[in-house]
Order: sequence, then structure tokens, then C-alpha cells
Amino acid sequence: MMHFFKVTTRAELLWVIFGFFAQAMFMMRFLIQWIASERARQSVVPVAFWYFSLLGGLTLLAYAIHRRDPVFIFGQALGTVIYLRNLWLIHAAKSPAA
Repeated sequence: MMHFFKVTTRAELLWVIFGFFAQAMFMMRFLIQWIASERARQSVVPVAFWYFSLLGGLTLLAYAIHRRDPVFIFGQALGTVIYLRNLWLIHAAKSPAA
């Protein structure tokens, strides 16, 4: 298996497995959004979409930092800020003060 993933140590193999987990969390947001839209018969973005975006983005960011990939780091870091801001806005709108 290590040869297939082009890694030479067990630690690197665990990072690759972590990277696949991160990508799966990020991908789940699309599945959730698609299912919610199909049920509503219109395009909707459920709150879970933003939570999976944040979880997937943060885990992918950790993987990108480990791999020292500046392009990947920049993309995930910026996305994480946007996901946090959307969750902030959603929860602020639901608070009694709003």
C-alpha cells in the first residue's frame, strides 16, 4: 500500500489516510447540499453544508501545511475564513438580539 501512495514511512501513510478523510469531509458538503436541494425541489444551502465546509477545510488545511504546499494552504485558509463568517452570520441571525 505504501508504494501505491508513493510514501516511504508509516507516518506519511497515516498523513495520506488523514488527507483522504479530510477530502471526504469536504466532499460531504456537496452531497448534503444536493440532497437538501432535491428534497426542497429548489437550490438550498443547509447549515450542515457550512459545518462540513469548515471541518473539511480545516482538516485539508492541516494536511496542506504538513505537505508544505503554499497553493493548497492559501486556498484552504481563505476558504476557512469564509466558512466561519457564514456560520457567524447564520447564528447571529438566529440570536434573540437579531
